[in-house]
Amino acid sequence: MNKRNVFIGGVTLAVSVSLMFFFYKAPAPVVLSEVCIDVDDPILVYGFNVDTLSVSVGVVQTNESLSGILDEYSVGYPTIHTLVQNAKDVYNVRRLRAGDDYLVIHTKGEKKRAQQFIIEPNAREYIIYHLSDSIYAERVQRKVEVHEKEVAGEIKSSVYMAAVNNGGSPQLVSRLVDVFAWQIDFFTVQKGDKFKVIFEEEMVDGQPIGMKRILAAYFEHYGKPNYAIYFDECGGRDYYDECGGSVRRAFLKAPLNYARISSRYSLKRFHPVLKRYKSHLGTDYAAPTGTPIRSVGNGVVLEAQYKGGNGNYVKVRHNSTYTTQYLHMSKIAKGIYPGATVGQGQTIGFVGSTGLATGPHLCFRFWKNGRQVDALKVDLPPAKPIDPSELTEFVDVRDEMMIRLDAIAIQADNTLLANAEL
Repeated sequence: MNKRNVFIGGVTLAVSVSLMFFFYKAPAPVVLSEVCIDVDDPILVYGFNVDTLSVSVGVVQTNESLSGILDEYSVGYPTIHTLVQNAKDVYNVRRLRAGDDYLVIHTKGEKKRAQQFIIEPNAREYIIYHLSDSIYAERVQRKVEVHEKEVAGEIKSSVYMAAVNNGGSPQLVSRLVDVFAWQIDFFTVQKGDKFKVIFEEEMVDGQPIGMKRILAAYFEHYGKPNYAIYFDECGGRDYYDECGGSVRRAFLKAPLNYARISSRYSLKRFHPVLKRYKSHLGTDYAAPTGTPIRSVGNGVVLEAQYKGGNGNYVKVRHNSTYTTQYLHMSKIAKGIYPGATVGQGQTIGFVGSTGLATGPHLCFRFWKNGRQVDALKVDLPPAKPIDPSELTEFVDVRDEMMIRLDAIAIQADNTLLANAEL
């Protein structure tokens, strides 16, 4: 348990045995620690007065069950059975995981009797199993506060390092990449690129527990500024640029997280297997076997099969203008078959080397109006812009956010990493 798990109100503590057990996860093999507190005023733990009781904390061990934990607290199997039945709609006690922290409030003396067993499945809530009079469980939601926060950085090694070194989190990096996935290929970010982000952070008892959403972001890539402003338009939440156009495009910039582009679209390329020159009307992305392949846009599956030099492949029609194809998969994802509907970013298969391939990669092909074109050069269509009826309200939000973004100072990320990811 950590500090936010313990509620002690209206007291001046004179601690005879430290409360540190509540404030961090006890390392194995130490499983239980009993906490004794010498104070004059009532002590509340999770809202329970423990003046005449004892509190023990522990860590769930591998293959340990609730009955095994509570056995030494005079809780027999009939009580455990009743608890399992009464608590199944609240929290399944069979879902206890090794490494989870727990707390037991029990009577003092040689023969301990459990009054409450408390476990926290996540930072937003905790579960109380009542074991004294009535046998039941209750789920208690913590008060989550939302605070706005700003992070900015200049990239010297990677987006990840620049964000984390300036107070951001891996989750923030992931969200930032998602917001700008339609404008920026993040595998081509370079030293000197800059970003600024205003986002909402969720907190419990003063401790951050995760992100809610990005409110506004700026990303300067190759000297070109890119803005994304969050706006709730007629109930449809999305991100828009400074002109009110959607930052989303009909297609993602890349269909997977790749290591490098091993071969580009070419009308005359020497084929490594056939040993002769022929056209290569696709883009090859080198990536490890098993890397998820994503549909770059919404659409309907036209083909999903194994065929000759293509190996395992999937072909998706996005609309009357655009079609994409994904070749050499190690396997096609479950539920992907002709006629199936797929969403943008949905995994449709996994990188492999089936068909005419010398190593694991994805050959990505792109059709526009029935003609194969270079996916890296095609001018992607924008998504729906701000509705004219919402434009005035959007402009107010945009102006406020752009002023705030412009006011954020950027500090360079001086941590250099070879071959750093994102």
